[in-house]
Amino acid sequence: MTGEGVSERAGIRGVIFDYYGTLVRMIPPWPPSHGAIFARRGLAEQGARWGDQWSAGPRDGEEHTEHSVSEAAYTAWERGRLRRRAHACGVPEDRLDDLVAELDQAMKAVHLALFDDALEVLAALRERGLRVAVCSNWFWDLDRSVERVGLGGLLDVAVSSARAGARKPHPLPYRMVLDGCGLRPDEALFVGDVWVPDVVGPLAAGMRAVHLWRPDRAVDGVAPPLPPGAARIAGLRELMGLLGWRASAGASS
Repeated sequence: MTGEGVSERAGIRGVIFDYYGTLVRMIPPWPPSHGAIFARRGLAEQGARWGDQWSAGPRDGEEHTEHSVSEAAYTAWERGRLRRRAHACGVPEDRLDDLVAELDQAMKAVHLALFDDALEVLAALRERGLRVAVCSNWFWDLDRSVERVGLGGLLDVAVSSARAGARKPHPLPYRMVLDGCGLRPDEALFVGDVWVPDVVGPLAAGMRAVHLWRPDRAVDGVAPPLPPGAARIAGLRELMGLLGWRASAGASS
């Protein structure tokens, strides 16, 4: 645990977590790759032009409020993006609709499981009277996803970028989750594993931030230097010590 930005609760009334990579991870069975879908449909050449399937969605920081008015409108926008990209890769017009539907489904057909420390830490925070929330660059169904993994009863608010109208580090998702929790930025601690959306963005929004750097999941070899107002932990249980508490529920400072 490193950093001087958060200590002894310091006026913190709520903790906001990123979702994927922070509270949950992907488990088998894995969704089919977009490349495999193209190949199975006899479109291997077009699939080679498609590239990374995860780059097909909105970019981090992108605003899309006009498409976030309803689930139907947002889904239509998502599929419209996929359709335009597939057409640019050379997919014939008469084959686009079925392909796009399958590509969209594959991106969302992920099986998730909680990290071992997630339930314990969220329950301990709630027992101590803190607001607990999730703010994630995620699809429209974040509320349903948190229920499926068993977090529904532990969260006060769950905000997805799809519903907020923008992806972190745009200010909109942070503003929505803070408003939903009834917190000022200086009363909130943001915890996440991705540097810009979960550390740089929250700090710019006036929150304090904790960078979760799980050694077995680190994408880059070296963690970035911590700016003022931020700390770093290797697992969620360290968060309790950062706030001046022991991890187990029932302990008090």
